[in-house]
Amino acid sequence: MPFLDPSLTHSRTHALTHCRSGAVLLEAIVAIVILAVAGTAAVAMVGQAAEGVRRARAADVEAREASALMHAVALWTREDLDRRLGSRPQGPWRLSVQRPDPELYDVALTDSAGARVILRTSLFRPDTARDLLP
Repeated sequence: MPFLDPSLTHSRTHALTHCRSGAVLLEAIVAIVILAVAGTAAVAMVGQAAEGVRRARAADVEAREASALMHAVALWTREDLDRRLGSRPQGPWRLSVQRPDPELYDVALTDSAGARVILRTSLFRPDTARDLLP
């Protein structure tokens, strides 16, 4: 039976153990990096979702306020609409009143720059003065 030098056996065992512990440390570092990236992505997604909810709530409030204004405009008489023909500022929006037909009014509420239509409707107002003529 051949004689084994105990110092060689010990150094091989020590080298294998040291190599394994280095691999374990590397695996742990990689796992921590993966978790950090995933955590950062999750936090970013939560932030984007919160911003989306905030914008949706702001749009809902704007739509409700614009709807209340349009309900008031729908009650205007023919004379009120004629006085407001054209486009003019109306609170935080622009109100546009056009008369494409003698008895029809197109009313649009846009953002202050006039780029985005918030609400639009058409109103029929018959000419009662014409009905009174013989």
